[in-house]
Amino acid sequence: MAKSKSAGKKHTNPPAELIFRRPVSLRDVETHYCAGCGHGIIHRLVCETIDELGIREKTIAVAPVGCAVIAYDYWNFDVTEAAHGRTPAVATGIKRVRPDNIVFTYQGDGDLAAIGTAEIIHAANRGENITVIFVNNGVYGMTGGQMAPTTLAGQKTATTLAGRSLRRDGYPIKMLEMLAVLPGAKYLERVSVHSAQEVVRAKRAIKKAFKTQVEGKGFSMVEVLSMCPTYWDMTPIQSCDRIKGDVSTFYPIGVVKA
Repeated sequence: MAKSKSAGKKHTNPPAELIFRRPVSLRDVETHYCAGCGHGIIHRLVCETIDELGIREKTIAVAPVGCAVIAYDYWNFDVTEAAHGRTPAVATGIKRVRPDNIVFTYQGDGDLAAIGTAEIIHAANRGENITVIFVNNGVYGMTGGQMAPTTLAGQKTATTLAGRSLRRDGYPIKMLEMLAVLPGAKYLERVSVHSAQEVVRAKRAIKKAFKTQVEGKGFSMVEVLSMCPTYWDMTPIQSCDRIKGDVSTFYPIGVVKA
């Protein structure tokens, strides 16, 4: 019997097309964030957006005091730091001196909604052409899990062992809804990263916020509901479920102003 021409030859499959890779704007380093934390996801979404818009070489980020204080370890573009709460002021200065650059801040609950309340309100009111990524995990992560302005009623923290009391501590602050009344605020949206579907939605919102700046339309801000398993005293899965069933009920996901 005649042998097949292919007899004895090894068949190898063609190399698979790489469809998921690390963004150029994201450094290949180990993370310091806790297991289940949402910061890593949000970092990647920001970097994917910057790559896709082709703006890496002219992007400048402003990192605050908080869990993301060493964001420059992860981002492969220019990053500077700001004093606690003064992040929008530093971003304003950079953008006015270098208007052709894309400038954004990356802020947590304390930096934006507590010590930095005045800064974010006035930056939005002036219509500064910057982009703000606001990470809302309802607690102070860097300093030990204390109550934040965004902590939900009844939520237990290091400083509210019996739960946040509305009578004693007041109500959680909805920053987007506050800023929406200001004419200078052009695009405001709240998203989450607790599921694959919401991560996709978050990516669209972040990209739209950056496009708002690229097109010179004015102030844009995306609030991202994020998990903090460590100080919520939950597993990562439980933290995702909490955002879906509890946090997003008080902080509704969607466009607040566009």
